[in-house]
Amino acid sequence: MLPFTSKTTYRVTYADTDQMGVIYYGNYGRLLEIGRTEMIRELGMPYIELEKSGIVMPVYSVESRYRNVIGYDELVTIETTLKEMPAARIEFFTRIFNEKGILAHEAKTVLVFLSMETNRPVRAPERLLEIIRNL
Repeated sequence: MLPFTSKTTYRVTYADTDQMGVIYYGNYGRLLEIGRTEMIRELGMPYIELEKSGIVMPVYSVESRYRNVIGYDELVTIETTLKEMPAARIEFFTRIFNEKGILAHEAKTVLVFLSMETNRPVRAPERLLEIIRNL
């Protein structure tokens, strides 16, 4: 049943940070990807299966809000939520919390389902929809 929320953790590395020792703003996209990739895996249909079935999911849009800082070596929690049934698009709502549990980042990421053969939008795979219906 929707909404469905998945949580994963990530340890911030030096490569993630800027000269001030906090996550460089451009690296948040990778954290968003980690969250949604782990959610799809948790649902039982990893991205690799989608790709093998001939579907890719490019990012269509991202809305981000930077609320607080996250520093080097912090263990962050990435909380990703699916609120609505996907159609030709799927929306992920992500909140990233710093090690103290303080909300540091919020984002909405929209991806589209594309046929690898035609490079045209398609509906979400029925198998994925069935998995979500049975939550």
